[in-house]
Amino acid sequence: MLEKRTTKPRKTGLALLILVLATLVGLPAAALGACGPHAQTDPAQIHIESDAVLLVTHASTRYDGRMATKRGVDHAVQFAKSRNVPVIYLEDNAPPEQYLTDDCNPNHWVYSKDGELPINLRVSQIYVTGGHLEICLKNTLIDVLEQWLKQPKRDLTVTYFMDAIYSNGKEIHENDPWRRDFDGFMNVVTYGRPGSDEWPKISLLESMGIIVREDRQLDYLQRTLPHLIHKFNADYRIELTHGRKTIVLRKGPNAHAPVLRFEFLDSAVERKPQVKAQTVFD
Repeated sequence: MLEKRTTKPRKTGLALLILVLATLVGLPAAALGACGPHAQTDPAQIHIESDAVLLVTHASTRYDGRMATKRGVDHAVQFAKSRNVPVIYLEDNAPPEQYLTDDCNPNHWVYSKDGELPINLRVSQIYVTGGHLEICLKNTLIDVLEQWLKQPKRDLTVTYFMDAIYSNGKEIHENDPWRRDFDGFMNVVTYGRPGSDEWPKISLLESMGIIVREDRQLDYLQRTLPHLIHKFNADYRIELTHGRKTIVLRKGPNAHAPVLRFEFLDSAVERKPQVKAQTVFD
């Protein structure tokens, strides 16, 4: 998206001039390059053959007004398509012009009012983007976990692309040591915005930059996990991975136990083959 302000537009075409004028009058850039009308797929007609899928939940300027996650979402979609991973956009009733993705051709557009997942998935790898982390995206993940609970036991991984996930900071507590830094950051990014802007957003990666300390980051990420993980029986080992460190939230019965893993990556741009991580026990 064009962010550079130009005061003397050159004769480089009407599209560039419109973008510059939009910047000057304060129009959201996403409204100029957004997806137009499109057909939604009947969930009953969706059959994913791959063992992985990217879910993009409500990637809209209706909720992420400053487009903090736009580049992250675009990179996630590029990452998935480059590896032939199916891409599903979950959308609510936000106008099409408010969707902030550059790529308007996912495998499927699917209606999802509150982030619910009306598709039966039998994949073992889920990549997630969008938000809210604490609301609609969490609803998406609850439905994923409920489906997995009914399927044969095997290794299962949820990968969060943190620069592509927006948050309202609901899981940041008043007594957290970084609370003052969080409030200061939000005061900066919402400075001068109308009082009616009730949902200022921060990306999950920006939250990590505010928290800084690795132990505190891991504690915060653990708070954001769906509570449904506790319904997985003791046969499962449950892990949370961030960077080179893995926290074991629950040990399995033996070394051959299936693993339910929650993996937090800065960005799809940084997605690389896994390296041996340092493991600690919570």
